[in-house]
Amino acid sequence: MKKLLFAIVTAAILWAFMFSPWTSPHLNFWAVMTASALVLTTMSVLMTPDFRKQWPISFKEIALGIVAAAILWGVFWIGNKLSSLIFSFARPEVNLIYGMKTGHNNLIIAALLLIIIGPAEEIFWRGLIQRKLTVKYGTVAAFISTTIIYALVHIWSFNFMLIAAAAVCGGFWGLLYAWRKNLTVVVVSHALWDVAVFIAFPI
Repeated sequence: MKKLLFAIVTAAILWAFMFSPWTSPHLNFWAVMTASALVLTTMSVLMTPDFRKQWPISFKEIALGIVAAAILWGVFWIGNKLSSLIFSFARPEVNLIYGMKTGHNNLIIAALLLIIIGPAEEIFWRGLIQRKLTVKYGTVAAFISTTIIYALVHIWSFNFMLIAAAAVCGGFWGLLYAWRKNLTVVVVSHALWDVAVFIAFPI
């Protein structure tokens, strides 16, 4: 558990560096996010002896991942409409999130999200953290704990909509992982959703 705690603390520090108002204005978010993703992926591979066994490649798992990405996009579309009606700060905070791509090439961002960032987050949060916690504490406790931690690492953004989005996404992919028990479906879902919601079909 010490190694797992070290991994979580490492992720928390990286996310704080990327999102906090004291550090984020002074760095290239996409470069740091990509580097962080590579760090977490390397850590996950080293801490998971049977890493390769988590990747059953089948039409069913890939198709489920695609459908899951579409469903989650729909959830966010509805959530955006409702939150904008309820909270006056909702849309401005969402715009701040989309502002992170200003001045950057959308094709490069899409490639990073699809190939590195999206997969890395699932490899780490579900393939390492949730999986290890499941072995130690059971499926339900692992799901709840991982979802909460995944949301909390975004807290230094001080952006309620981003934290809420992380909680929803963490819960969604956490449930998907608990159900299918493999990385293929959640990686496909996360990577495609990232590109859809941030580049192809922004909300």
